[in-house]
Amino acid sequence: MDGLVCALDAAGADLAVACQRADEERYGRLVPNARVVAGPPAIAHRPARLAWEQSGLPLVAQQAEAAVIHSPHYSMPLRPNKPVVVTVHDLTFFTEPDAHSPVIATFYKAAIRTSARRATRLIVPSKATRDELVRVLAADPTRIDVAYHGVDHALFHRPTPVQLRQVSDRLGLHGRSYVAYLGTLEPRKNVPALINGWAAVAEQMPDPPALVLAGASGWSEEVDEAVAAVPAPLHLVRPGYLHFSDLPGFFGGALVVAFPSTGEGFGLPALEAMACGAAVLTTHRTALPEVGGDAVAYTEPDPASIKTALQALLADPERRTALGEAGYSRAMEFNWASSAEAHMISYERAVAQGTG
Repeated sequence: MDGLVCALDAAGADLAVACQRADEERYGRLVPNARVVAGPPAIAHRPARLAWEQSGLPLVAQQAEAAVIHSPHYSMPLRPNKPVVVTVHDLTFFTEPDAHSPVIATFYKAAIRTSARRATRLIVPSKATRDELVRVLAADPTRIDVAYHGVDHALFHRPTPVQLRQVSDRLGLHGRSYVAYLGTLEPRKNVPALINGWAAVAEQMPDPPALVLAGASGWSEEVDEAVAAVPAPLHLVRPGYLHFSDLPGFFGGALVVAFPSTGEGFGLPALEAMACGAAVLTTHRTALPEVGGDAVAYTEPDPASIKTALQALLADPERRTALGEAGYSRAMEFNWASSAEAHMISYERAVAQGTG
């Protein structure tokens, strides 16, 4: 959420940022006009952080004379004594419980239920998430505000030839073509289906592209099983985290950026890839069509469908180029300044409603 906080600060919002102590200096640089308040060292651990949210955060808000508290990640203080706005990013804890660990899913389902019932207003990153809140929890749609995420266009942009070469070399590809994925390797991201679909295409090609799976490992054993089943002649790379500076070259250098998720509150990696001029393949699920519009290619999330869609894109360089151009143009419509404006409107509505 750094992009949002920076945009709020740049827009002149009277902002107090409560954060962990390890982030105090960084936020001091990012939002020079804001008051940055670091919590106690113990909140680096989740249980202490959740407890501090109930007791320490309302006190910080009172001391800062805040008009509204924005809790940006599902949960909220139960006795805030001020209007509270809560961001609910997605409803996959309800709609895809098997895609999360049972402990995490149980906690977030309780937190979302509480916020849907008690928050002054809710902010969601897409109309799809708003509709899920209404459908799953019977939330009041008049208390839900949609605020799309933005893209940091200074960071995500069309790469230079030097950036392309540097990223390719760092990945050990040295100019070899590749299909890219970026995201946590967790169940709802549907990575095993991507691996299987890519392998089925690649086996039929004389000079197949590599598959690069970048991002945190997550907790899906199915990913490891799918990787182990990849035929030996094919080339799959798991580099882990990539530096932000490498992402334009990583996205922009790929033949296709595949993001076959089965559930997203927004789908920021797809939008960031579009901002780098990449041809993106994603699914029709939840918010992804809101982000991609007509500027991306779509597939069903099963391996056979991914194979068919990926095969068609790899065989059609003209379509990939057209998608890259269309995706870049669409990505330019999303920015953090617009997101900050939508958040400010939600804050103003919350203040007008008050705590009760």
